[in-house]
Amino acid sequence: MTSDVAGRVALVTGGAGGIGLACARSLAAAGAKVHVVDIDATGAGRAAAEIGGWAHAVDLTDTSRVEELPQDVDILVNNAGLQHVAALHDFPPERFTAIQALMVTTPFLLMRRCLPSMHAEGWGRIVNISSVHGLRASPYKAAYVAAKHGLEGLSKVAALEGAPYGVTSNCVAPGYVRTPLVEGQLDAQAAEHGVAREDVLAEVLLRRAAIKRLIEPDQVASLVVWLCSAEAGHITGASIPLDGGWTAA
Repeated sequence: MTSDVAGRVALVTGGAGGIGLACARSLAAAGAKVHVVDIDATGAGRAAAEIGGWAHAVDLTDTSRVEELPQDVDILVNNAGLQHVAALHDFPPERFTAIQALMVTTPFLLMRRCLPSMHAEGWGRIVNISSVHGLRASPYKAAYVAAKHGLEGLSKVAALEGAPYGVTSNCVAPGYVRTPLVEGQLDAQAAEHGVAREDVLAEVLLRRAAIKRLIEPDQVASLVVWLCSAEAGHITGASIPLDGGWTAA
């Protein structure tokens, strides 16, 4: 694989942990200099120090904070996200609004901010960390499902507008990934229902997937880096499921 990442500047939101940290590490390993953006100042600083990048402690649910971030970047990875589980009639409106701000409005504003430099360079890569929930719905996740569907549409618009300037935009749509958030869900549900952790994994989280294993963050990151390669230069406006066969059924 011929990487176009070496020497590029990348910005990864939610880069202090989970998928975002894996993406920051993989991009750095491929030769990029990475801006690590996260609400967790300590985690962002630790990640940036590890990979030789820059740390930005920013709460992106406040969309005005986007103006504090660099705009001269070649690779933009929109990864930061939140989850809240509740029935529609009980869903807190302020929580719904915050999730849309972080997962739709902030990616829009970051694209708007970074695209001019990508256009001028004649090269750019936007990779949006979507979800199987950007392609399918689950009950009790109204805000998350709505936001991921919105991100999928936004990514396609960016692909169509960016193509004449050498800019691609794609979504990666994982199923359940082994992150601290998912590990916590496993432990909580096992304790609540009095069942084995492995049973929660197979019968609840991975019930609709053909492959009954959690996805590793590094697997998501590898796909992100590949989408920046020369071989992936004609892939744009796509949403690539990394879901163990969930959406095949």
